[in-house]
Amino acid sequence: MANAVADMTDEWADPRVVLAFYRDAGVDEAIEDAAVDRYRLSAAQKSAAPAARSPAPTAPPRDAPREPSRAPLAAPQLMPQVPLQSPATVTDARQAAAAATTLDALRDAIAAFDGCALKHTAKSTVFADGNPQAALMIVGEAPGADEDRLGKPFVGVSGQLLDRIFAAIGYDRSNFYITNILPWRPPGNRSPTAAEIATCMPFVERHIALVKPKVLVFAGGVAAKALLNTTEGIMRLRGRWFDYRADANMPAIVAMPTFHPAFLLRSPAQKREAWRDMLAIKQRLAELTSQ
Repeated sequence: MANAVADMTDEWADPRVVLAFYRDAGVDEAIEDAAVDRYRLSAAQKSAAPAARSPAPTAPPRDAPREPSRAPLAAPQLMPQVPLQSPATVTDARQAAAAATTLDALRDAIAAFDGCALKHTAKSTVFADGNPQAALMIVGEAPGADEDRLGKPFVGVSGQLLDRIFAAIGYDRSNFYITNILPWRPPGNRSPTAAEIATCMPFVERHIALVKPKVLVFAGGVAAKALLNTTEGIMRLRGRWFDYRADANMPAIVAMPTFHPAFLLRSPAQKREAWRDMLAIKQRLAELTSQ
């Protein structure tokens, strides 16, 4: 036992081992015992302070025993940073989307697009599901774990709730069409960044333009704010009708934001408001399809 303690003491005597421990623990800044108000320091004091706080190490005496050499610690492996958005990337996305004249061509264009780093962390490119000839099109946020695994949108627990909600007004995937603003799952189901949304937006805009639905439903605040180009939250947007244009040369499509089913799973009290949205959507669909 004494030998084990002595070995541990010898190991921790190595400052590189101590630094590695602090690095792995997430320590990335040295904190002094006393707080320093750097706003009150003059330029000369600022330049002199590090020297005063960190005296130069003295050389060991010549007869001091040398510490046995140790292999240098490996540097932490960092993931390469991939730019998620640049003007050239968005331009490439717009050109690829505009060149697609059919849904199959758009699917192929998205699969071939490498301008969004999410593609490299996702398992699947999730395009769409349902009937592309339907009058109703639903646009959600991004695939989750189940959607990434199966390659279809809204197939997990929240997707099952969405199916039940629309079944209550007489709609299923044979008479509605569904997609997301992002075709790839963000790692850990985190919210997509503004850069990721901007990069993928030309594809979803082209998607809507090719389907030409009579009614659009934006499921959740992320999709609603992105497609309506607004900063208002879903609590203010839901239940209201908007005119949406996927293309400036096309007529407007009526669109209603509503709660994402994942939100309703967390906040079941909001199902009452979601039901009101469904009744309004059903009525508008009946009016437009009877014309």
